[in-house]
Amino acid sequence: MIAIVKYNAGNIGSVTNALNRLGIENKVTDDPEELKAADKVIFPGVGEAGTAMNYLRERGLDQVIRELKQPVLGICLGMQLMCSHSEEGDTECLGIFDTTVKKFPATEGMKVPHMGWNSLNTEVVDQQSSILQGLQPAADVYYVHSYYAEVCENTVAACDYILPFSSVLQKDNFYATQFHPEKSAGIGEQILKNFIEL
Repeated sequence: MIAIVKYNAGNIGSVTNALNRLGIENKVTDDPEELKAADKVIFPGVGEAGTAMNYLRERGLDQVIRELKQPVLGICLGMQLMCSHSEEGDTECLGIFDTTVKKFPATEGMKVPHMGWNSLNTEVVDQQSSILQGLQPAADVYYVHSYYAEVCENTVAACDYILPFSSVLQKDNFYATQFHPEKSAGIGEQILKNFIEL
């Protein structure tokens, strides 16, 4: 069973729908025991970093997520909250990935948020992540975000928009994508399948 972390962030419905399409049993929960007992955990999110971290801390979920031993997949805001700090609301985050989340700089001719399809550049880094197996180089995935995680030693794929940023992060049993695999058609489905099969 895959547990989806319930907290005050949007987008949980589209993740549930994507797993249902794949025939994967899932449950949305903020119960620490259910999260610990799940085969895998997905930490999705669309929202504001400070508010989301407050919700997690109030329920002790910040510590629970850090201590999970099974595969965990952060998506969009979930990925950003797994980093050390976010400029959004000057927020201390979970510190799983040693990188900072920053707001895209205002740049003439470039819109923020970064929204729409953009390529996944796996040539920026040397690592081969198991959740990227079977993907073609420069596969297109769907992004919606105003903040980005800086490229760091945990970056397994990057993307370029205004500047290079972390598109996929991986450390131990923790995986994360800045894009939305549940909205990224066949490529996203492959990534979710890869995660499920870990």
